[in-house]
Amino acid sequence: MESIDALTAYFVHGVRAASAQQVMPRHVPASPPQGKTFILGCGKAAAAMAQVARAHTSGDVIGCVVTRYGHGVDLDIDGVCVIEARHPVPDAAGRAAADHIIALAQQAGPGDRVIFVISGGGSALLCAPATGLELAEKQAITDHLVRSGAPIDDINLVRRHLSRVKGGRLGAIAGARGAQLLTMVISDVVGDDPALVASGPSVAAPFEPDRAISTLARYGWRASAELARVIHANRPDEVPLHDVVTLATGRTALDAVADRARRDGWNVLDLGHALTGEARAVGAAHAVLAQDLVGKPGRHLVLSGGELTVTSAGTQGCGGPNLEYLAGLAQVLRPGDPICALAGDSDGIDGTEDNAGGFVTAGAIPAEALRAALASHRTHTLFQAHGGLIITGPSLTNVNDIRMIAVEPR
Repeated sequence: MESIDALTAYFVHGVRAASAQQVMPRHVPASPPQGKTFILGCGKAAAAMAQVARAHTSGDVIGCVVTRYGHGVDLDIDGVCVIEARHPVPDAAGRAAADHIIALAQQAGPGDRVIFVISGGGSALLCAPATGLELAEKQAITDHLVRSGAPIDDINLVRRHLSRVKGGRLGAIAGARGAQLLTMVISDVVGDDPALVASGPSVAAPFEPDRAISTLARYGWRASAELARVIHANRPDEVPLHDVVTLATGRTALDAVADRARRDGWNVLDLGHALTGEARAVGAAHAVLAQDLVGKPGRHLVLSGGELTVTSAGTQGCGGPNLEYLAGLAQVLRPGDPICALAGDSDGIDGTEDNAGGFVTAGAIPAEALRAALASHRTHTLFQAHGGLIITGPSLTNVNDIRMIAVEPR
């Protein structure tokens, strides 16, 4: 358990390094504009980002951000309201938040400054269906894509074509009358393109309606003629050029973990912060890699980040990609391997349950239990039964997953 304790401490350290409080203060403009400052945003880190932005902004400040239920630091940050909504499938609260944020953006004019605080999760939370699209249909499409195992890039491509705010549309609204714009991003996307984080409400992205429709078809959703018309009609206006600052990424968290682990004497093998793929398969591959390190001198830490997926169509699973990764890894490990692993989502929620992730040691979970849990995608039940859950609560940041495998000397 000594190694598990170390991995847990490293996970907390990596998450803290990517928090708004750590990365944001020096980027907030020191001087207020001539007019008002509007703080607008969305995502799992949006409330914490709004709190920091407000604390470092003087003058007349108003705004609104939307975050996931339970991720609000305060529901009234001195003029900036915080609305909580559902993720990953949007709800009416997210639509109401989007309506309020759009109304505020429309007020911005010459002499004003609009600060957008954007983080992962905002694609679902900031919900403004395109004209002609009902919320219920957007919910059904989102749920279908999430369950299909589609990569988040493909899901967000569709989302921005079904929205009145994504793909730079909110930025175009806020800048239409000459307000100064500033976008601040905590990135949870592979590649860290700010136009893709939360589907880019304030940052322009390509308008590709045919690609959005073909992406839907690839994952089993045939767009009706009416839906295709809505998508083609939803061309965004131009977003004014403005400063876009990426405050933190998965690299931020992994670098913090690697630096601390090396100081503690670990040999760190960093596989990168942009891994994708089916979670169980990646876990199995990483198990083999870890086994190859057994017997080599010293203590080894295999480190990785990114966003893995779970294809759960047709099942009522419980558990997210980090637990699925760990279960896939545990299936390959042999009893007696001096290996343990921890995997968690930096936002504090792995999938739809209450855990950030989990941990496992070689041989700790019976092989039959692993097979059954992976077949039904009920890894949360599995780890709950075997004491391997990590529960941190919402972290108020979001830079994707932090996965660590410790290989001790024999």
